[in-house]
Amino acid sequence: MADDLLTAPPLRRRRDARLVPVRMAARWRLLPRWLRIVIVFAVSRVVTTALMLVLASVQGANPWTGDHPAYLDFASIWDGRWYDIVAVAGYPAQLPMTADGHVGENAWAFMPGYPFLVRVLMLVSNQPWSPVAVFVSIAFGLGTALLFYRLLIRHIDTSSALFAVTLFCFAPLSPMMQVAYAESMYLFLLTLALLLLDEHRYVLLLPVIGLMAFTRPSGLAFALAIGLHVLYRWVRRRRHPFPPRQMLEAAGAMVFSLLAGLAWPLIAWVATGDMSAYTDTELAWRMPYIGYVDLVPFTAWFQGAHWWIVFALAPGAPETGKWVAAIIIVVLLIVAFVAVLFLPAVRRLGVDIRFWLASYGLYLLAVFFPQSSTFRLLMPMFPMLGALAQPRSRVYRIALVVLAVALQWGWLLIAWGVDGADWSPP
Repeated sequence: MADDLLTAPPLRRRRDARLVPVRMAARWRLLPRWLRIVIVFAVSRVVTTALMLVLASVQGANPWTGDHPAYLDFASIWDGRWYDIVAVAGYPAQLPMTADGHVGENAWAFMPGYPFLVRVLMLVSNQPWSPVAVFVSIAFGLGTALLFYRLLIRHIDTSSALFAVTLFCFAPLSPMMQVAYAESMYLFLLTLALLLLDEHRYVLLLPVIGLMAFTRPSGLAFALAIGLHVLYRWVRRRRHPFPPRQMLEAAGAMVFSLLAGLAWPLIAWVATGDMSAYTDTELAWRMPYIGYVDLVPFTAWFQGAHWWIVFALAPGAPETGKWVAAIIIVVLLIVAFVAVLFLPAVRRLGVDIRFWLASYGLYLLAVFFPQSSTFRLLMPMFPMLGALAQPRSRVYRIALVVLAVALQWGWLLIAWGVDGADWSPP
């Protein structure tokens, strides 16, 4: 009896200890889903902030900051300085020219949605650029996480949708949600646009498309996605009615998105008097890689593959062999991307997300030159995370989050940290 009295308390304590994780999990599940998303987002920002502070502590002097910059200064380097220039000074009426007569890098490459919003908040709050810009990015990042769940829950189960949001929060490029870049605002608008498209709320799409097209280049790709949506609904109209009114509204949204995608180049033309002001400005960023070339759609990826082969893989190979290899690499990437769109896990995300993925992929293939910013330019494909999130294995999910954080650190080292004359901008 005495032995029983001596051993009972430790047994109860061990039993209680085993119950703690169960109770915590039960309490977690009782929380509203929006609150769980907010908590996950907050934890992810703590992790990313810690990584960025570690990198800032070893960052040397660079074109934007001195040694060991404070967080807000470190979060406003690279294109953040261009957005700062747009917010404070606007756009040049005369394009800067290089010594050999080409258009140089300038503010016309950066659309006004994000910097103008930050500028308004700067005036209201009487705060400088960096804290307001970072605040805006974080706020839109949280908004994107909440909307992403609403978008996915229409197509996949609750557990998978919540885990997809977790992957979004911890994704390798999630630091972009707390730096002075337009990506966070753009992803919020894109997610809202996809949700409205999925819900067939075409009239409400119009202001979202307009804001989105003046935040990041997107109007042309989204117009194609709407066009595919309209065609899909028209083909299926006998099984799933497509009323004439909705057809007109959807077609109008498609045309509006097309015009919105062309608006910024037209504005740059009117403001500078140079018809190709915007495209020439964008081409200036390719100059360090392949020199000044004309913008010929669907050639940039082949040029990029050729450059990488020359630079890193086989600089001494025959020129014909380099181009053949470049063509093979790009074709294989295209085939792989198309195949991914037909995987069962991706098909479960719904046709509108797949239409967007296909449209944006085609847009990148048409106009973008692949280099270190490629990873950032792929961010609008983040709804693909809904496919990665569907396996239910706890080991798989934990491993995926750990891998995402590790890749965050790798991306920060390669792209965000500045190492001398850095050729790998984010």
